[in-house]
Amino acid sequence: MSNTDNVVLTGIKPTGMPHLGNYIGALKPIIEQSKTHKTFMFIADLHALNTIHDAKQIKQHTYEIAALMIALGLDMNNTVLFRQSDINEIYQLNTMLMNVTPKGLMNRAHSYKAAMDKNIANGEDVDAGVNMGLYTYPILMSADILLYNADIVPVGADQKQHVEFARDIAGYFNHTYGNVFKLPEPVIGKDTGLIPGLDGRKMSKSYDNTIALFAPEKELKKKIMRIITDSRLPEEAKNPDESTIFQLYKHFASESEIADFADMFRRGGLGYGTAKTMLFEKINSVLAEPRAEYERLMANTDELDTILQSGAKMAAMVAEKTMQRVKKAMLG
Repeated sequence: MSNTDNVVLTGIKPTGMPHLGNYIGALKPIIEQSKTHKTFMFIADLHALNTIHDAKQIKQHTYEIAALMIALGLDMNNTVLFRQSDINEIYQLNTMLMNVTPKGLMNRAHSYKAAMDKNIANGEDVDAGVNMGLYTYPILMSADILLYNADIVPVGADQKQHVEFARDIAGYFNHTYGNVFKLPEPVIGKDTGLIPGLDGRKMSKSYDNTIALFAPEKELKKKIMRIITDSRLPEEAKNPDESTIFQLYKHFASESEIADFADMFRRGGLGYGTAKTMLFEKINSVLAEPRAEYERLMANTDELDTILQSGAKMAAMVAEKTMQRVKKAMLG
């Protein structure tokens, strides 16, 4: 384990293969942080239950996330990687926190408000399709954060509320029962900007404009060649900052390669077809080895089970101590 005193906690919901935007904005920073910080990383299969009701699918996606993070270089000497559902204490703490969390706090949760707004817009009952898993999602999220004594929780700007809620709930608990929980700090990742998709809009599954992180080589090339560009001719100068091709390239290349590529855009003489080929070759060269390791791990899920079970044992040791404090405070 790393010598740093700060414990980092992060979770990934197993809802399918992440895309390049997910990698650049969230996964890559997690992997870098794992090299310097003690990290608890869980695969949030319980959080997936409110949208995925197929056990085989959740199990498959769980393997995919585990294999993907290991293949990308997650530092396993510093990281406790485990399945959320393997820790019995998470169910216990979730129940305990229910009893100090005001309903009004849950009413303000972004995910619940978004579901309500969508129902209102569609002329449906305000709570149509909303299960209690969705409504109480922030309480389970808070239990995830507080159970492992996390100091730092890296999140995107849109997820900051989850950590704020964990701090609020810990505060309610500590006010009632004494100083049991430390208050975690959200760390907003440095702004990587909006990662553009094939059509120039933000890369998002909802826009169907994504490139799967470990897409096979042929599919990767086919997707990159579909990137929408303007009508400038090869000999015309182009602004790299307005190009989806360049915006993706800069997250996989070295500083000197980025400078050279930008210069080629500005100078003129670079056709978009050539630029797309260069982008494909760069991304493929960076991801070819991790992709091969991912495929090897997915063909050997027993190896993944061993890693996840080992992580769960380590996580459970911390979780058990936390629950002893909680039970003593609440139940005597």
